[in-house]
Amino acid sequence: MKTLRLSSLEFKRLLQSRTAWLFILLTLLSPLAGFHLYQPASADTMLSMYLANPALAGGMVGGLLFGVLTIYELDRAARNRMDILMDAAVSPLQAARVRLLALIGAALLTLAAVLLVWFPISQRLIGSVFNRTDYVLAYLIFMGFAFPLAILAAACAYQFTRRADLSLVLFAAFSALSLTVWTDNWQLCWLNPCVWALSDDFSNFRIFASVFYMRLTWLTALSGLWLLSYLCIRRYGQGLLRSLLHNARRIYRPAIALSLLVCSGMAYIAQPFVDHSNPDMRVMTFDMLPSLKAVSCLDRTVRVRPNTAAGTVSGTATYLFQNSSGQAQTVAFGINPGYTVSSAKANGTDVPFSIGEYQEYNEAMLQISLPADQEIELVVEYGGFPQENGTTSTIQGSVEISEEYICLTHAELAPRLLNVMPASDSFRATIEIIVPKHMTVIPFGSAQAEILSEQEDGTVIWRYKSTGMGGILYAGDYIRQDIAAGGITIQFYYGRKHQAVMEAAGADKAIQAVVDYCTEHYGPLSFGTGGILKLIQSRVAGGGYAANGASLLDEADFTAVNLNDGNKGAVPGEVMIHELVHQWWGLANMFAPSGNADPWSAEGLTVYTTYRIVKDLYGEDYAQQAYVRQWQQEVDDYYLNFYVRNPAYLDALPEKMRLEISNSLTHVRQYCEMPLKILKAEELVGGEDEMDQILSGLFNRELDPAYPYLTYQNFLDACGLNEEDLNLG
Repeated sequence: MKTLRLSSLEFKRLLQSRTAWLFILLTLLSPLAGFHLYQPASADTMLSMYLANPALAGGMVGGLLFGVLTIYELDRAARNRMDILMDAAVSPLQAARVRLLALIGAALLTLAAVLLVWFPISQRLIGSVFNRTDYVLAYLIFMGFAFPLAILAAACAYQFTRRADLSLVLFAAFSALSLTVWTDNWQLCWLNPCVWALSDDFSNFRIFASVFYMRLTWLTALSGLWLLSYLCIRRYGQGLLRSLLHNARRIYRPAIALSLLVCSGMAYIAQPFVDHSNPDMRVMTFDMLPSLKAVSCLDRTVRVRPNTAAGTVSGTATYLFQNSSGQAQTVAFGINPGYTVSSAKANGTDVPFSIGEYQEYNEAMLQISLPADQEIELVVEYGGFPQENGTTSTIQGSVEISEEYICLTHAELAPRLLNVMPASDSFRATIEIIVPKHMTVIPFGSAQAEILSEQEDGTVIWRYKSTGMGGILYAGDYIRQDIAAGGITIQFYYGRKHQAVMEAAGADKAIQAVVDYCTEHYGPLSFGTGGILKLIQSRVAGGGYAANGASLLDEADFTAVNLNDGNKGAVPGEVMIHELVHQWWGLANMFAPSGNADPWSAEGLTVYTTYRIVKDLYGEDYAQQAYVRQWQQEVDDYYLNFYVRNPAYLDALPEKMRLEISNSLTHVRQYCEMPLKILKAEELVGGEDEMDQILSGLFNRELDPAYPYLTYQNFLDACGLNEEDLNLG
């Protein structure tokens, strides 16, 4: 009670300090750095730009400020040569507890002020996709947790050294580790959490959970370290060692400190979010397993039950095998490393199984022993918290199970057969998944899911048929829009929160225009099947992919910022056209640049095709003004750029600045110079019709399976030109 009473007095004293208020005010303003100076969340979603980046910047800057304030306050008595008198009035140990609690109180007050001040600002900037829960969690976890961590770290440094100058150096070094050496390890970035994107339309559960876990791990570690430094607080007339021995006489103190440090170490090792897969992506031992010649799979049935509150999965997978060997066999499965198997029964009898420690491509190997029976029904009960690939640990979020969004791929959906082939041409499977009523289930591919039944608890069972070895499944609050174009039906799925954006951009008209135009001029998409092509908007993931009747469109392609990118189109509807053209140039055809500064990429042909479609829709005058003249102006400015004319000066710049300038210059070459080169090639080959024939030939060319990429040389050869012919002069 005395400690609390003194902490209250110390807190009031702290609030009377002009220095403390200066630090609090600077911390309150620190989110401003997230708009221009510090932007680790690179995606251009509204929540990334106007919530994640300000909160992360606030956490970094505010943490540094509170660390410095902590050292300043702890050194106040010694600086004023009042430490002897203070020690006589109050126990140094109690004084340390009091000051720590007062500083944490000031941090909590600052966080409350940040939440109040930035709420209306964030709400206005983010607009219709603003979410109170995301707002509170972002500022609490990204920013708020940084304050006590910094206070504990700085207090540790001072209590170990009893010198303000040395403490500042140690705290600065510890902070620098987080900002430099440790940036590739999401668990070690105590000051600057690895957050590359927040979703506007769907859940951010995974991101918040992983950062929260990291924060708690460090809070436990630094609390333990603080207790150790607490034991090192000097008693009057005694040095470090004698003070330590005296303070540690109460055995619970070092015991608690060591327990906290051990707990933090165990939490670090046992983190549930990312796997420990072999980082060498060239190693593919699982897929190279020899198939069991005497065993084949007749059928599969999977029932998946996601727990959207906990982010976990439980499932039952049933496999029907035919074993013609007359002997027991061991079947291998790929299973997500976060899953465990609770039981495996063959024809109703428990059979041995094991999961190996070695992991590869976000899979561990599950081995199950099958009896010698000719026909075997194997039932596997599995579940857990799905882990993500460790090679992408700093950009987590691809695996998501929440109330708003579900994404399960391959071994996350059910154990994937590795060494057993199907009895027919494909792996037949029936997939059932139980999701909240407001969700729509979308299997990636040609399969169509249908509602099987509604449950009394408000969930719905969806079912679909699959023929793949694994499978990819999406579920969320989707709107489906059917659009007839290019002789097929486009099933366009996008998040309900994005409805206003899609309607404003004229998504349906853009899709129809693109599919009609590109199908007529280049040919139909090879991954469309059965007269249906699904276009599915995903949670922000850093890109898309396409196959077997479906194509994934990244949420980031349809953000307000992206839809107003003048390099992609004059207005949002035209940017929408640009992103859809990538179905032909970028997904159906992959591109291979010869170097980082090479203008040849999917963007050149995509921008050119966008120009052609816009020209058909709105006329040549508009297309010339909105596209060709803009390209020419950007290219003219590019060749007048100081660093283009003097590359030696660019090489002399700091790496970060050099990369920013280089990326900007490369952007101009890809989005502006390359379309102008293609336009010149069009003139040289005889006009638009001739260029269409050339592009159609390139689009429908026979691909080399080992290198299925479209190169600049392929383009030049098809046109009968060389690089010098396309010099813009």
